[in-house]
Parts: sequence; C-alpha cells; structure tokens
Amino acid sequence: MIDLQNTLRIHNNQSVHIAEIPILSYHDFYALVLKVFAQEENHCLTYFAYKNENGLRFIMAVADDKNHDIIILSHFLKATEKQALHALSEKIFALHIFEREIHENFGVEFLSHPWCKPVRFAHNRADKNLQINDYPFYTIKSEELHEVGVGPIHAGVIEPGHFRFICNGENVLHLEIQLGWQHRGIEQLFLDKKQNLQRNILAENIAGDTVIGHTATFAQTMEALAGKQVAEQTHIERALAMELERIAIHTGDIAALCIDAAYHLGANVFGILRTAIINFTQSWCGNRLGKSLVRVGGTNFPFTETLKKELLEMLLKYEMQFDEMAHVTYRLPSIQNRFDFVGKITPQQARLIGAVGPSARMTNVERDIRVSHPNPALINFPFEMIVVDKGDVYSRFLLKKKEIKAAIAWIRNLMNNYQFDASNTEKPNYHLPLKPDKFAISVNEAWRGEVCHCAVTDEDGGLRHYKIKDPSLHNWKALELSLRNTEISDFPINNKSYNLSYCGHDL
Repeated sequence: MIDLQNTLRIHNNQSVHIAEIPILSYHDFYALVLKVFAQEENHCLTYFAYKNENGLRFIMAVADDKNHDIIILSHFLKATEKQALHALSEKIFALHIFEREIHENFGVEFLSHPWCKPVRFAHNRADKNLQINDYPFYTIKSEELHEVGVGPIHAGVIEPGHFRFICNGENVLHLEIQLGWQHRGIEQLFLDKKQNLQRNILAENIAGDTVIGHTATFAQTMEALAGKQVAEQTHIERALAMELERIAIHTGDIAALCIDAAYHLGANVFGILRTAIINFTQSWCGNRLGKSLVRVGGTNFPFTETLKKELLEMLLKYEMQFDEMAHVTYRLPSIQNRFDFVGKITPQQARLIGAVGPSARMTNVERDIRVSHPNPALINFPFEMIVVDKGDVYSRFLLKKKEIKAAIAWIRNLMNNYQFDASNTEKPNYHLPLKPDKFAISVNEAWRGEVCHCAVTDEDGGLRHYKIKDPSLHNWKALELSLRNTEISDFPINNKSYNLSYCGHDL
C-alpha cells in the first residue's frame, strides 16, 4: 500500500541529494501518480527522463498548491528492459505532452497513449527518420469539410508554427498546432556551456519576451545547487523586475487586441504606455528587455532610492493614462461584441489540459505560483490571486488589465515599505561550485504563467541534465480548444489573446 504522506516533498528553490529521491517500480509510480492527481490542488510542473548509468531515470515534479510544496516522484527503466510503459495520459490527459516528449527523445513507448506524436523534432531525437513534413495531423474524411493550413511562414513578424484547421464552411470543427520548426537545442546548450556566465546569457535568450522570468528561475536553480543564499534585496529586485515585465507585456497584448478589433486609438495609446515601462527597465540596467539585470549570486545593477523615485513618477503617469484609456476601451460595445463569448474554454477543459497562469485563471482555475509557491520576496510582500470566470477572449483581455493594476499596487506597496541600499547586495558570482549528485527545482510565475527549471548534477558537480518548461507547453492546447465552433476569422484575435511562445516551446 502506497502512502501519499511518505512521498518526498521539497520547497521551491530547494536542492536535494539525488539519492534522497526514492526510485519506485513503475507499477508503484503509476499508482502513486493517480493518487496524487486525484487531489485537485495538485498539478504537474514537469516530467522528464535523462540517461543515467545503464538506463533512463524519470523524475516528476508536482505542485501541491494547498500545502505550498513540491512532490518529487521517480522511477527507473533499465536499458535491458522492454522500452514500453503504460501511459499515464490515458487517465491524466495533462501528462500527454510530457510523455510525448519522452517518447520522441528516447523512443520509450507509452501504451494506450491518446496519440504519441512528436513534439519538437529535436536534433537528437530517437527516430531520425521521422521528419517534420511527415507530422501525423488529425484528419476527418468528408466531402463537406475542408482543411485550411496557416504557416509555418507568417505574414507578421512572429515565429514559425503551422496551424491546421478542419472547417465546415467558416465554422472550425478542429484546430491542431504543429510546432518545432526552429528547435534550438537550448537544454543541451546548458550542458555544453561550462561557464555560469555563458549559461546566464543563454537563459536570457530562452524566450525574448520572458527574459526576467526565465533568467531569475535559472539563477535560483544554480544558487540552489550551490547552496548559495542571496541577499533579500536581490530577491526583491528580481520580483520587481518580473512585475515590470508583466506590466509591459500585458500592455502590449492589450494594444495588439485593440488592433485586431480595429480600435487604433487604443492600440496607439497602450503601445506608447508599454514603451514607458520598458524604457524604465532600460534606465535600470541598460536593456529594455532586462538583459544583464539578473545574474547568478547577485547583480551588477542594484536598485536605488533614485530609481525608486523615477519608478513611482513613471507609474503615476502610466496609471493615469492607462486608467483613462482602459475605462473607454473596456466599455466599448464594439470591443465587447468582438470579444464576448468568443474563443471560450471551460474550467474543466483548463484542468484537463493542465493549463497554467492567465490561461488557467481566466477560467476561474486558481493557479499562480506567486501565491502557491512564493519566492522569498513575496513572503513579506504577498500577492492576492486574480481570477475571472468566462474563459473567452474578453476574459483574457480583462484579466490582463486586472493584473496590470495589481502589479502596480504591489510595486507601490513595495516602494513605500522597503528601503533600497546597494550595500545590501552582492556582485554576481559565476564561479559558484555546484554540489555533486544534486537535484534542484525552481518555479516562478512569469507573465505567461509558471516557468520551471530543473537541474541534476553529476558526481563531479557538473551539470548532468537541465530541464526547462515554459508555460506555453501546457497552454497551446487551450488555444486549440478555443477555436472549436467559432468562425475561422476569429483565429487571429484568439491567438493574440493568449500570446503564447513558439520559442519557449521549441527548446
């Protein structure tokens, strides 16, 4: 009998010796996973495998949002054993993407999987004969239906992805999204690069619109592996930068949605307001996207009382203009008519696919790492979770506005109650020795949702494996579901309302 209470539980930004993670038989692992996911407050952060000695070591990390810790589960598949496992996805659909990735990378068969098709077409995939042009799309044989293909080359300046619609006239019955056109091998590069400065710069380029989200998570993972405690102000600065990133991207998303609704006044004003946010980030660290700001062990750009004054003045002007424009925009009948009840998904669907971040919260599903697994800065300066309940384009539109307002309020509270002093911070330390045979995990609530980084060291303290999960990995399925029973002309506005990451998926 497997006791759920005896599982290994760790905290966010913690490392443990790899030997402390119990290796279960797959039978016991399977039964325990079913028991863990029977509780609604649990959801999968990551599930991956890596080569270890004479086989594959599997690790699953599950966020317990109620108890604020992370459950770590593991099993092992010997190279001499049959490379086939019964699919958990048959019972827990949210795990489908992780099992598909493991199958693609290592050739492990998952029996009774709904459809174990490729995820990324990685350069080191198990089956090199499988080419991206051979991707097995879902099809319906009918003389009345037709297929519409969009991409992978797009008219706009966005990254490549192929969207295959099955339509009855203008009505979409099914959408399938194929990514992997620019797989960069980012996770392998973390192993190839031996210097932490190189890795730090690499982390900034995982997803260009989530520089702070990914780089802060990387830095915390390395610090956990090294047993390094950074200064309180460093934690606070990272949280501050992440909220500025959230405000900037959400503002830009609102501008993009205004464009799709042909409301150019809103698009122009919100676009200008986004510029004010990123220009402040540039004045802080020299880069509008926040590159060079977050570093392992410390920072070269400590926040100062002078910057505090500039930030508060900028936010005052920003919020006055934002409130005025938002008051008009969110009440326009043309906006409401274009967004209301379009591209809807239900809370049940969000839970089924394992949606995270705003893609979950816009369906009234409470998933926010800032609340459930807060980093040190958020202990003394906590967040309250924001949810909306309709699950449509308007909900995604409204949630962005509410999160901008909440982020500004949080920043003001921080500015009014914390005294910044550069002498309280440390310079970066790129030579932190990583402890041998360790596993570490770090999670942050970036603007798209939870970013998760995991790392495993070898007996010499070198990186044996590095695993990254961008929230888009979960949420692309939400976009697919949103298009069902809508007109195909609603695709652009749905796509922009999610603003998911191609490069964050194609790691």
